[in-house]
Amino acid sequence: MSNTQKKRLTLFLNPALIKHARAQAVIEDLTVTQLIENALIKYLPKETIIKKIKLD
Repeated sequence: MSNTQKKRLTLFLNPALIKHARAQAVIEDLTVTQLIENALIKYLPKETIIKKIKLD
């Protein structure tokens, strides 16, 4: 990602999933933020196009 600005996001996740993510972040020598960013980058399409439908 070329944009280095970060924004805060609050999520409500299953505690077991949080524990798993924290452990994996330690294994990969990443922060949980970096781990989640990497997962989202891999999951999301490169581009999202939203078209507005004009109703007549």
